[in-house]
Amino acid sequence: MVNIGRFNELTIVKELPRGFELDGGKDGEILLPRQYVTEDMAIGKTVNVFIYRDGENRLIATTKTPYAQVGDFVQLNVVDESPVGMFLDWGLPKDILVPFAEQNHRLEKGKQALVRIYVDDSNRLCASAKIDSFLHDADEEDHYKNGDEVSIIVAGKSDLGVKVIVDGSHWGLIYHNEVFENLLRGEKKTAYIQRVREDKKLEISLKAPGFAKVEGLALEVLEKLQAEDGFLPLSDKSDPMKIKDVFKCSKNSFKQAIGVLYKARIITIEKHGITLIAEN
Repeated sequence: MVNIGRFNELTIVKELPRGFELDGGKDGEILLPRQYVTEDMAIGKTVNVFIYRDGENRLIATTKTPYAQVGDFVQLNVVDESPVGMFLDWGLPKDILVPFAEQNHRLEKGKQALVRIYVDDSNRLCASAKIDSFLHDADEEDHYKNGDEVSIIVAGKSDLGVKVIVDGSHWGLIYHNEVFENLLRGEKKTAYIQRVREDKKLEISLKAPGFAKVEGLALEVLEKLQAEDGFLPLSDKSDPMKIKDVFKCSKNSFKQAIGVLYKARIITIEKHGITLIAEN
């Protein structure tokens, strides 16, 4: 049985003028249309394909990658309306439906919606804008602790800050005083557990533990280090012009900035560069 709405490894069993038939087990043979067939494909070989339903509700395979799979949250463009709901562009020939029953408020064509992809009771692929129904409070089984790295999706603003979806399972909140950049709805980022509250709500920070007090040029250096996999070939011994080319600052300012990071035990300083200390 195939996993609809996800990628599957399936075997090619037959060639037809319109494409290849794939072995879908209990779901029968599934067509991979000719436009997705490549020269290295042949009967007996296995292919990695995404399975969805075409306009006639038949299972069909594609090598294209949609913007999201079943279980994912994603921000999509609303492109059309029908008597039963709104259609969103999710990167495949057939748009995905958000039934009216799965909308908190009426979606509008030409705008965007944050949704979760799911399979309904009739085994059809759909999207839901009712995000709350898919999220729950953290519990002991989640084993979250302060400082843990998590994946977040920006969901919207509240009076207290920015609401985020944590690891695709929980609501989290980044307080206003922890937001130092423009966060766009639907944006995916790496973040950190700042606090697991007694009521199991999650407070989130965009800065790793120990980085909270890093500001100004020191923060720029830190962000550059993170973007360069933890190493920069600059140190307090470097040529002032090389430092200026990268950070647009004097060598003295750079030395002060890396001194802040060094005292906070965030980096090590060596002759040929600075290295980010890995979190234990």
